[in-house]
Amino acid sequence: MLSTIETHTPFAPQQILSDSLESHVGHTPLLRLRRTAVAHDIPDTVQLYAKAEWYNPSGSVKDRAALNIILTAEAHGQLRPGMTLLDSTSGNMGIAYAMLAAARGYRVMLTLPANASPERIAILKAYGAELIFTDPLEGSDGAILAARRLAADDPTLFYANQYNNSANWQAHYHTTGAEIWQQSYGRITHFVAGLGTGGTFTGTARRLKTYNPAIQTIAMQPDGPFHGLEGLKHMATSLQPGIYDESMANEQITVRTEDAYEMARFLARQEGLFVGISAAAAVTAVIQVARQIDEGIIVTVLPDNGLKYLSDPFWDD
Repeated sequence: MLSTIETHTPFAPQQILSDSLESHVGHTPLLRLRRTAVAHDIPDTVQLYAKAEWYNPSGSVKDRAALNIILTAEAHGQLRPGMTLLDSTSGNMGIAYAMLAAARGYRVMLTLPANASPERIAILKAYGAELIFTDPLEGSDGAILAARRLAADDPTLFYANQYNNSANWQAHYHTTGAEIWQQSYGRITHFVAGLGTGGTFTGTARRLKTYNPAIQTIAMQPDGPFHGLEGLKHMATSLQPGIYDESMANEQITVRTEDAYEMARFLARQEGLFVGISAAAAVTAVIQVARQIDEGIIVTVLPDNGLKYLSDPFWDD
């Protein structure tokens, strides 16, 4: 395993102009899922909330981590004008990199599975990213290994290494966790998030526990290695992200792909929230947690909306 890149730099305001694209990363709405609670027989004493991360400029939660990785690398002299940023992606992180790199004057090279959705590929090409496709049967792990080989062969590249770069989880420590605490007026009792790189869960959970150690933090992942929850990892059978801190999880729960698909359709048609598959999986996990408690405030993160999943036929069911 590659060693974790240690950094301690939050978003640096002096590096972001107030009228810039980057200034709009974060500060996303916290939405209450009232109809979801009622439809799943959750009592009024248990309230469900979710961060609408598609309000970020590139349309996903990954803007937070990508921005902090870039700013930290600039501050440490690792990323300089004219350089190319390299990383692996399943889609959203690559889009965030490509958008921010275009805004800050860098080139981007991305490895990604060849079965990435047509929408993601089209967006990445629109931003001018160089794409290197990997075996879809190897999933995100195959893309990671390909990026490592490219980085080893060309030391002039800046390998962002999102799975092992502490600037990833620190972005959520300094922004997502702080926002959830403020927006819930410190009333949050449970936090639920899916595991991909582990950055969102680790950083947010760690920050929330500094406010109140009693907050229960629940990590969610697919129920097996062969799943359709794009962007999420089945940790037992995947390359382990160096930034994921399992000790931050009070509980581990799993979600079936079919249940997440059903929840995605429900949220679109009953809540008016057209969300991506990992977001639907997160809400499915929230319902599991809600059924275990008598009262509380449960908050999750909806990583993106459903626009990058339109080619998936499950919407027609």
